[in-house]
Amino acid sequence: MFYQKEVLPNGVRILSQQVPHVRSVALGIWVDVGSRDESDSTAGISHYIEHMLFKGTHNRTAKQIAEELDAVGGQLNAFTTKEYTCYYAKVLDEHFGLAVDILTDMLFNSKIDEQDVEREKNVILEEIKMYEDAPDELVHDMFAKTIWSGHPLGRPIIGTTETVSSFTFEDLRSFMKSNYTPHRLVISVAGNVSHQQVVEKLTPIFQNLSGNEFSRELARLPTLLS
Repeated sequence: MFYQKEVLPNGVRILSQQVPHVRSVALGIWVDVGSRDESDSTAGISHYIEHMLFKGTHNRTAKQIAEELDAVGGQLNAFTTKEYTCYYAKVLDEHFGLAVDILTDMLFNSKIDEQDVEREKNVILEEIKMYEDAPDELVHDMFAKTIWSGHPLGRPIIGTTETVSSFTFEDLRSFMKSNYTPHRLVISVAGNVSHQQVVEKLTPIFQNLSGNEFSRELARLPTLLS
């Protein structure tokens, strides 16, 4: 099996792999921004934004976002890494359009209002405490901090108590506007759907997205030997 690729004029990349012997489709929207792209003062903001996109849009409440795919046996989730953020769904092939609609609604129409940002702050602060109380999780952060001392790659993806406590909804909106741009987006689809169907479905949604072209500067590796 092989994948096919389409690059829209604005830089959005669409990748698909048709798997005709299954009755499901997996769809992922990958954003080329993670904790390595954050400054000392914005550490953890990529992960915070990931949380906020599940808190409701101008078209759906948080409950509706959770229930619509559940109602058809689908799955919806997301994760943030040091290199990228991913929002994804898994559904039966007949519900591919619904998965696209929900994920793109989250991406383009999330409210990210002040009250929700403040409420979610407590959730993430508790998450930080959980990590700090879990040696098997904490050891990885300690290792990264030692190897990448002084570099964003050495910081925890989730951020720190100080940075997370300081974020405002304006900070999140500004970071998202600067980084959720066409050249940073890759939409990947695998399952019982043709590349033509994927492109025809996604192009009208993403073709008018605008933003500056992204070019991540190669960070200087920290000195590992004294």
